[in-house]
Amino acid sequence: MSGPLDGIRVLDLTSVVMGPYCTVMLADMGADVIKIENPSGDTTRYLGPSKHHGMGSLFLHLNRNKRSIALDLKSEEGKEAMLALVKEADVFVHTMRPKTMAKLGLSYEDLKPLNSRLIYCGMYGFSKDGPYGDKPAYDDIIQAASGVAAAQGQITGTPQYLATVLADKTAGLVGLSAILSALYQRERSGAGQEIEVPMFETMVSYMMMEHMYGETFTPPIGPMYYSRVTSPYRKPYKTKDGYIGVMIYNDKHWKAFFEVAGRKDLAVDERFLDMASRTEHIDFVYRTVEEVMAEKTTGEWLEVLEAADIPCTNINTPEDLFEDPHLNEIGFFEKVVHPTEGEIRNIKFPISFSETPVSVSRLAPNLGEHNQEILSELNFPVEKE
Repeated sequence: MSGPLDGIRVLDLTSVVMGPYCTVMLADMGADVIKIENPSGDTTRYLGPSKHHGMGSLFLHLNRNKRSIALDLKSEEGKEAMLALVKEADVFVHTMRPKTMAKLGLSYEDLKPLNSRLIYCGMYGFSKDGPYGDKPAYDDIIQAASGVAAAQGQITGTPQYLATVLADKTAGLVGLSAILSALYQRERSGAGQEIEVPMFETMVSYMMMEHMYGETFTPPIGPMYYSRVTSPYRKPYKTKDGYIGVMIYNDKHWKAFFEVAGRKDLAVDERFLDMASRTEHIDFVYRTVEEVMAEKTTGEWLEVLEAADIPCTNINTPEDLFEDPHLNEIGFFEKVVHPTEGEIRNIKFPISFSETPVSVSRLAPNLGEHNQEILSELNFPVEKE
């Protein structure tokens, strides 16, 4: 076997980041993922540096281990090929708004009669059952709507987006877990089902787990926001010669920290007494740590903190990660040769399976690269090149 999902066929009618991130994980785990693109291609093909038009850096990472077929779903031939693919598929994933899919004749109600075992996963901005159901959405919109930007604003003073497409990738991972759960259920029942993964609701759930805080109770018994993570003093700390990341978390960590920092006076300060006291006085606690960290160099702190088993790290830039000894030891950034793009860095799949190891058997496809191959499998007439 080439992965735990070997033998599962996935139709990937997704674009940008959310859907492709979900389906590349399925592909890495061994599923046969067929990326269905319109004749102009996924817009992500054109994001980031590229050697050839339509093969941008983001696309290369989000679409490895997939096959590409270009279909005009508004044409009779394209629609016919799509429906033929549906009959043979295990999973169908799309990121179009529900009304658009209905107009194309590709809603779950349209496809279920063709394949009762189909797992149909719609990933889009807002649940179709609510008043926002047909609104467009991208990562920035969902970070703003879900409270992510406002929570960052507690630290920065103004609302801020995180410097990563958090909503897209989080919803992608949630979609992945939902699809795997539905496949497991199908093994027991024999029946497929429809899955809805709305970004807005996914991110509201993600955010409010900790930030509902005192508003969890009715009436409220405390404020909104988990104060530890919104403290302006929760940040990489400046040392004599740089910065350091430190997480002094439990009582054992704090006792050890007072020792290595030479601050036994803090051990009897009631504000440091236990986790509840530290959380209540979190700004004071973190401000004190900030002051102490300025007394030594980063190297000096790493040495004593690691010896005391206190979680700590130097501050890596993305460029630093290429030289990280741990990542290098496990071969995380493997250099491979793409058939058309030459040598590229590939990102290792982060999860390991003892019995069904994953591998990268295909690098990201050119637009429509596998049209003839896939249409031949469907016994469709194939045009000669």
